[in-house]
Amino acid sequence: MIAYLERFVPENDSDPVPQDDDNDHHRHDNVLPDSLELHGSAVDLGASAASIASRDFGGMASVQPLALIRPAGADDIARTVRAASATAHLTVAARGNGHSINGQAMADMGLVIDMRCLDPGFFELASGGPCSPPSVVVSGGALWEEVLDWCLKHGLSPRSFTDYLGLTVGGTLSNAGVSGQAFLYGPQSSNVTELEVVTGRGQVVVCSEDENSELFFGALGGLGQFGIITKARILLQPAPDMVRWIRLVYTEFAQFTRDAELLVTLSDGDSFGYLEGFVFVNGDDPANGWPTVPLTLDQTFDPTRLPGTSGSVLYCLELGLNFQAGDRLSEVDSVARRFLGRLRYVEGLEFHADVSYSDFLLRVKRVEQHAKATGIWDAPHPWLNLFVSKASIADFDRMVFKGILKDGIGGPMLVYPLLRSRWDKRSSMILPESGGEIFYIIALLRFTMPYQKGPPAEKMVSQNHEILRTCNQNGLDYKLYLPHYKLQEDWRRHFGDKWAKFVERKSKFDPMAILAPGQKIFPRSSAPGSNAIIDENEL
Repeated sequence: MIAYLERFVPENDSDPVPQDDDNDHHRHDNVLPDSLELHGSAVDLGASAASIASRDFGGMASVQPLALIRPAGADDIARTVRAASATAHLTVAARGNGHSINGQAMADMGLVIDMRCLDPGFFELASGGPCSPPSVVVSGGALWEEVLDWCLKHGLSPRSFTDYLGLTVGGTLSNAGVSGQAFLYGPQSSNVTELEVVTGRGQVVVCSEDENSELFFGALGGLGQFGIITKARILLQPAPDMVRWIRLVYTEFAQFTRDAELLVTLSDGDSFGYLEGFVFVNGDDPANGWPTVPLTLDQTFDPTRLPGTSGSVLYCLELGLNFQAGDRLSEVDSVARRFLGRLRYVEGLEFHADVSYSDFLLRVKRVEQHAKATGIWDAPHPWLNLFVSKASIADFDRMVFKGILKDGIGGPMLVYPLLRSRWDKRSSMILPESGGEIFYIIALLRFTMPYQKGPPAEKMVSQNHEILRTCNQNGLDYKLYLPHYKLQEDWRRHFGDKWAKFVERKSKFDPMAILAPGQKIFPRSSAPGSNAIIDENEL
């Protein structure tokens, strides 16, 4: 997500998720278990009006949980899971900051765990040694902005981030966690060395690459299906003081991707520390066009710099060059010129600003504050996130960016390359099937305005479906990031040759399918103590 969001004046969306009719006749049997003895608290929501635990950031799904659990520690979460396993129908969902889009953090008449209550303020620094970087152990319910703030006080920083830091550590590690540093260090899930996890069996397990490794790699990118991450050891590095924030404009997609791919494949230290990109409309639309590119209010986009052959959409490469406060600006300028001298952007359409490292990483915080003040934050967010192979990215540009989305979406359309070698193939994360080193992330971040006219919610969701149909019909190699499907056969296609391993891990760590019911991957086993979540023939 990029920092011009406050300029958007978007539309509206909704993707109603149908209720599970098979569970309706069980609702009267769902009561808070007597065995739920916690050091924290449980708020019974069974007959109450909709609560915060019944909705998420997406605003497109709403289900009523039975109770909201506020745990005092990992043991409380384990007690909750064991209590649910003693019933026929209860499920358990971990809710961090509620930033899921399609109800993934919900539990219909189940138990929702408020991860923000878990070990608040817990930080444990390990300085590392000659051959190992420093690290910090944090709560799975800590927000990344809280982790950043604590680390900066020690002159350190995590290596990989998300664009928006108001997300919990456990939540992003369960999905991957991607931003502009991922081409260097991989996603956040590639920068953690140890986890504490509560499994679907109600066990508190410490795991790493060398200890309980199957659970460790399963939980990373595992969508919460194998366990709830209660602690994580995160790799750190010395923090810079400042960032030279740069945006460059391109008219041709081939030139944009050539330069982006060049930069992400250069050796570490010979390129920028951050790289993202986005598509924007070739026009003066304040929400979709030229005004979204400049970084400061005193900068303006001069369209006369564009060649006459420019098309309906343009491209922006967004870069970050880290430096220290004591560095001479002339030296920073020299390094920036050396890096930029390799690129073929439109001359006269480059923008830069020097900002503090903290302000750069928290650039979306200002957007959040503005969006909450205007009501956008609480409106539906029909986002669509994909990984697209390098072999298919030009076709995606031609058919989607230049076709379906040529008029914009009222929000950012991110597109930038990542490197497969930075992702651990032992984890649960799914990448495009093409084995090439480079693939792209696409993030269509629609923001809606509840009090302004625009297409109905269903139309915006329908456009997302049209994009996926176009990809499927034309054989594009892609995978959903932050996936959401309603049928298990779609999940099977999503995981491909990793499906059998995914099912095997589910059977081992959550055999009754108690955890993460909002993902709609496995149905809850109705027999307490059952070890079979799926017919053996499915393997």
